[in-house]
Amino acid sequence: MASRAEQRAETRRALLLEGRRQFARDGYHGVVLEEIARATGVTKGAAYHHFGSKAGLFRAVVAEAQQEVAGRVAGAAEGHDDPWEQLLAGCRAFLAAGSDPEIQRITLVDGPTVLGWNEWRAMDEASSARHLSEALEALIATGAIVPQPVEPLTRLLSGAMNEAAVWLARPSATATATAAATAPDDASGETRLDATMAALRLLLDGLRPR
Repeated sequence: MASRAEQRAETRRALLLEGRRQFARDGYHGVVLEEIARATGVTKGAAYHHFGSKAGLFRAVVAEAQQEVAGRVAGAAEGHDDPWEQLLAGCRAFLAAGSDPEIQRITLVDGPTVLGWNEWRAMDEASSARHLSEALEALIATGAIVPQPVEPLTRLLSGAMNEAAVWLARPSATATATAAATAPDDASGETRLDATMAALRLLLDGLRPR
């Protein structure tokens, strides 16, 4: 028989899973905490006990999703020995994860709006942005990129990749004349990701010493 602590952990986990499913499907404002509790098979009081409010549950869901993305980024980077290739692999893993509609809706669309920019940014810095900052510091230390302040560079690249992830997660749209000649919007998700990485490589190459 499960102990009380195990039961509490199982209840919390079930609420997180159901909360993530509903937040991804309906968006934050379309979700009611009582409905999450009902779908999980627990009382409304249990949901409030674990998270305090719908916002509290959403905050926990965002944190978990961000850590999941950070784990994918770190795992992809660890598959390479060269720091430059680690950076590229990590960026691709971030874009691939962030372009997932579930991750995108929770972490990139509703996250900043619901939690507020400062709190969302602090959470982002503790996950994926931290890995990016560490990668850039390592590249500067080895001379792979031009010495420069890491914090503004991290924010610039992080912002660019967040925007690219939002674009990648959008439903296909009518291609512009320029996009049609390179990577049309109605192309497969993998083709769009390849095109985004090609553009990002050009951007990152500009950081390397001449």
